[in-house]
Amino acid sequence: MEETLLSPKMVDIDLLNNLEKISSLIPNRVLKVDGYILKENLKEQLEIIIFKGFSSSTTHPIEIDLEKKVIEFRYILTNFKLFKAPLKGNKDNLIRENQNAAFFLNQQNWI
Repeated sequence: MEETLLSPKMVDIDLLNNLEKISSLIPNRVLKVDGYILKENLKEQLEIIIFKGFSSSTTHPIEIDLEKKVIEFRYILTNFKLFKAPLKGNKDNLIRENQNAAFFLNQQNWI
């Protein structure tokens, strides 16, 4: 699986905040973001769920202050999965998956 490294340009646009904005416009979608945080040359699994304009991490504390970045650590995002909400226990809710961080910045890819 190819890793998506956040370039300085992507960090400037604040990917997660932009995904939250799109998510707030399409409330019947859940975006699951997988990757890892780099801490002292170690990789820690990172999972973020974006729903109705808000991010929540199942693996790390995140910032809820809209003025700050969602995650303060250096991170690498490797996979994005879009689901139809509400989530059910089967795979029928999966709409699409992509490893490209910019793919879901296009609101049309959420439909």
